[in-house]
Amino acid sequence: MNPKQTSPSLGRRLFLRSTSALVALPFFESLGVPKVASAAVGTAAAPPKRMVFLGMGFGVTADTWYPDVNQTGRDYQLPHVLKPLAKHQKDLTIIQNLMHKYSADGHSGSTFWLTGANRYAVPGQSFFNSVSVDQVAAEVLGEKTRFTSLQLAARGAKNDGHGPGGSLAWNRSGKPIAGIETPVAAFHKLFSAEKTPLAQRQKLLADQRSVLDAVMTDAKALNLKLSKSDNRKLDEYFQSVREIEVRLAKEEKWLAIKKKVPKDPVKQPGELEGVAEIRMMYDIMVAAMQVDASRVFTYRLPVNSMIASLGATMSAHSMSHYSEGERRNVSESRDKAHAKLLSDFFDKLKSSKEPDGSSLYDNCTIAFGTNLSSVHTLKNCPTLVAGGGSGFAQGKHLVMKDPKTPLCNLWLSTLRGSGIEVDSFGDSTGVIDELFEA
Repeated sequence: MNPKQTSPSLGRRLFLRSTSALVALPFFESLGVPKVASAAVGTAAAPPKRMVFLGMGFGVTADTWYPDVNQTGRDYQLPHVLKPLAKHQKDLTIIQNLMHKYSADGHSGSTFWLTGANRYAVPGQSFFNSVSVDQVAAEVLGEKTRFTSLQLAARGAKNDGHGPGGSLAWNRSGKPIAGIETPVAAFHKLFSAEKTPLAQRQKLLADQRSVLDAVMTDAKALNLKLSKSDNRKLDEYFQSVREIEVRLAKEEKWLAIKKKVPKDPVKQPGELEGVAEIRMMYDIMVAAMQVDASRVFTYRLPVNSMIASLGATMSAHSMSHYSEGERRNVSESRDKAHAKLLSDFFDKLKSSKEPDGSSLYDNCTIAFGTNLSSVHTLKNCPTLVAGGGSGFAQGKHLVMKDPKTPLCNLWLSTLRGSGIEVDSFGDSTGVIDELFEA
């Protein structure tokens, strides 16, 4: 919604009225085109690029999830646990032999998934992380949206094989970014009308700015009194403050702009867990794309609640140590359920059309995977990429020649394919050329 839009265009809009708010819907072609916009009809801007990163946690059933390594290119059979994705096979790619050479923790399936960082990179520290690929993308793709990026998570995910962090996302200082842990919270953040009066919200932001200014003044006075290592800590602190300042400036910009409602409104969800929770989070992401609330999404998927919703009576950790019998059955049922949820997600992205006639799917890159393949195995990270947003020639099974090909090569390919010019990312050695070859 353009804050400078003139009143004549309002006649072409519908409004949803409730007891607490009046929320504008997007423009509908069937209601006609406002005169103020008619000049631009024939030259609609290209739809924006979008990215979605879906992190699984405790790996997959390794001997049944990957396609046969002897069937590469387009002529391959989907494994039985991925059969729900058969109708989308020409629009997705499965990649083998990607890994993070620095990953050394078999219980941190998402902590370093999007960063590729060496947790022991700083002498004397037991933990270190760097910026995640979604945040690099968000600096460019999220500049014009209400939310620069959206981090979705799940309650109790620390026990789901994910490891440290509140979501999949890490900022420029390698600090964790908190996630939204329920569909209810995500729904209200994206679509609920703001009940606090505008003047009061403006004052709250002004108060936060005053506190930041005072803190920065005091912090700068310390600069000459600190050791080299303490100055590094202070630099990290300044970086965090700068990020808060950027966020406050953006919130200020969007204060008076009402939230849009998607053309297929999502009903306020109830308390959901497991499969139902994941399905609703996917629906919320589609709706957020429809109104361009954000263009970069991460979702740290639940595992324990997911397998419980499928009837499992064991923990995700126990399941991950499968061999034969019930543990394997639970692991494979988890894989099949993820494939079905992804298939439905892709259906919705494909059916949602952009102004130029393309679909959300055509302009979105979806990455699904984890650091772990199974148990504590940290090589051959399960990796599926889909969508047309990064210009990949989809529909293939790729097996990289080097079994230690950096997973960060995929992240670099995703960034560059989406028009984000970066020289490298993490421990990348270059783009994956096969992704762009027809």
